[in-house]
Amino acid sequence: MLTVWSDAPSFLLPPPIEIQAVRSEQQHPDRPARRGILLIAKSAFAAAPHREMQRLAAQLGELCPEDVVSFAFTEQGTPSFFEGLVALVARNLNHIIILPLILPMEPSFFRWLDKSIKRWRGSGEQPWPGVSITQDIASSPFMLPLVADLLREPKIVESAEGKAVALEGTIVPQQRYRVLVCSGATCNSAGADTIWNHLRNQQERQKLRIVGEGTMTAKSTCLGPCSLAPVLQVFPEGTYYGGVTEQAVDDIISCHLLGGRVVETYAYHPTGHKQRLKNPQIDPRR
Repeated sequence: MLTVWSDAPSFLLPPPIEIQAVRSEQQHPDRPARRGILLIAKSAFAAAPHREMQRLAAQLGELCPEDVVSFAFTEQGTPSFFEGLVALVARNLNHIIILPLILPMEPSFFRWLDKSIKRWRGSGEQPWPGVSITQDIASSPFMLPLVADLLREPKIVESAEGKAVALEGTIVPQQRYRVLVCSGATCNSAGADTIWNHLRNQQERQKLRIVGEGTMTAKSTCLGPCSLAPVLQVFPEGTYYGGVTEQAVDDIISCHLLGGRVVETYAYHPTGHKQRLKNPQIDPRR
């Protein structure tokens, strides 16, 4: 079971939920008594939300000067959840606490956090410290007093009556590929948000919208083959990819989106029969 250190300020760290089999059994007695705190939000599409997360992390660092405080995003934005977590692991800390700043909280969120951490721990050579995850912000007894405080001085929205709305033109992009990432319940539980985060960050880093024949990415409702979760589909071919990991995303980008070749290691084609993951060793649900 996971536990949060008892010296954490109660107004900052809600009571932890129990996540099975994430904490390392090794206690690392040779490490200094240092703790990492990772604030996580869902998405950041521009500079302003990045600055806001930086501000929150800096202020929490002032309140907890003995801790290493950083932030990450689970869906889109840098650093990604994976990048933020492994960066703390590399700091040789005794313990890491993950604090989700997310409302509303989806029931599957903690499940895929748990599974993703297990997978990353199992694939790395460096030993990990203990990892804990707090409950969501809404579960804190301080949530309602905070809302009541915000209601005391609401900002008045000024009327825009009489102002003409300027119609702007836009360029229709030349993009051959569409990548749909399934956001159904099974795929979300298997870590689809993590895959989406990695894909969107790579899209930005590699300028996939304009490089090669152009790529656009989007989330979708259930794509169908739930037993292959997490699933994404690439058009115009309509190729299904299952058991997708960050490495799979990188391979699909380099081979399929930029090279025009289907990555058969992760591809599943319509056969009219039920199919299972053909590479269970890359199954992110393990």
